[in-house]
Amino acid sequence: MYAVSESSGNVTSFSFERDDSLYKNRDALLEEYTPDELVGRDEELEEFHAALQPVINGEAPSNIFLYGKSGVGKTAATRFLLSQLRADVERYDDVTLNVIEVNCDGLNSSYQVAIRLVNTLRDPANHISNTGYPQAQVYSYLWDELDSLGGTILLVLDEVDHIKDNSILYQIPRARSNGYLTNSRIGIIGISNDLSFRDSLSAKVRSSLCEKEVSFPPYDASELQSVLRQREQVAFHPEVLSSDVIPLCAAYGAQDAGDARQALDLLLEAGDLARKDGAEKITVQHVKDAREKLERDRIVDGVSELTQHARLVLYALATLDAAGETPVRSRQLRPRYEQFCKQINSEPLTSRRMRDHLADLSMLGIVTSIEKNEGMSGGKYREHSLKQDLQVVLSALSDTIEYVGTHESIKRYHQPTLDEAFRK
Repeated sequence: MYAVSESSGNVTSFSFERDDSLYKNRDALLEEYTPDELVGRDEELEEFHAALQPVINGEAPSNIFLYGKSGVGKTAATRFLLSQLRADVERYDDVTLNVIEVNCDGLNSSYQVAIRLVNTLRDPANHISNTGYPQAQVYSYLWDELDSLGGTILLVLDEVDHIKDNSILYQIPRARSNGYLTNSRIGIIGISNDLSFRDSLSAKVRSSLCEKEVSFPPYDASELQSVLRQREQVAFHPEVLSSDVIPLCAAYGAQDAGDARQALDLLLEAGDLARKDGAEKITVQHVKDAREKLERDRIVDGVSELTQHARLVLYALATLDAAGETPVRSRQLRPRYEQFCKQINSEPLTSRRMRDHLADLSMLGIVTSIEKNEGMSGGKYREHSLKQDLQVVLSALSDTIEYVGTHESIKRYHQPTLDEAFRK
């Protein structure tokens, strides 16, 4: 592939050649990679291992629930131990094991999960549609498919807290005792980012599950350094990382709720930036640039998922920030928000709903909302301001700005500047 430079007329080659100057195995930093050894999670692995022991003994499997925030090693631990369990089961003739994995993100009902399971087990030519079947019929299909497998089945339900009703978590553990299964014994491994998920289950579901629980606390900076150094040995050639790179990535990861995934993503992005620059080493500056880029991308992604009115609220706040008028109370923000609604012929939300959007933006880390208390004279209220760089927020709102119109306060952030910020 070739491109012609308009300024000089020179032909620039865009041919591809392999570049392994930094990376030895870049895939070792990706989410799907399972290391040969899981570091920083010895206690949790011991508990999890003990809960899986009945499988290798040829006994009925336990139901196991793993709790902890995103990026603390729940899914990695599950993949690691199940990989070892599959290998060890091969040594015994009287144990057969099947593992079925379903991510429940986007599946908000037991009905949808059951259909996904049926279709996972069936040949594509025999898949059933997502609607149109009575729930009892879908469960009947599911029992038939599970029983045809036979032996021990471990059903991994990642992000299980997305399921809004408890039906499938009640039905599956009781399927054998209710006579729906004769050849198979099933254990559920539920993985949840919601620490209070168990409390949301009904008493009969908790009783039916009789689960083992393993809690995964956030990584601290020292544990994150161990995780990163392990991946460094696999991912990079020797001595391509400056000495301060891993401590800095670990510090940022610990700051971001002890999230190993974010720390690994940061190291990966730093490596990619260094490779793009043709650098011989990955430096602290590459890490800082990578963090800025990932944060910018996170804001753009977060804004893209907002409702129209949430974007209008954010746009209103951004224009006040550009004019140096923040922090502001919601009642000071409302006239600008109503103005934007009028410009697109949309009915403004109530003041309460507008405040709800501000709270959501605060949770996303885009807006800072600080509570003030002026006692008897002024009462309690919140002041709002942008938490992220104004230019980044405006670039993320580019579609909204084009639709609503460019407010006077942001005209100095001319369109080329916004486009450039968006492309970074």
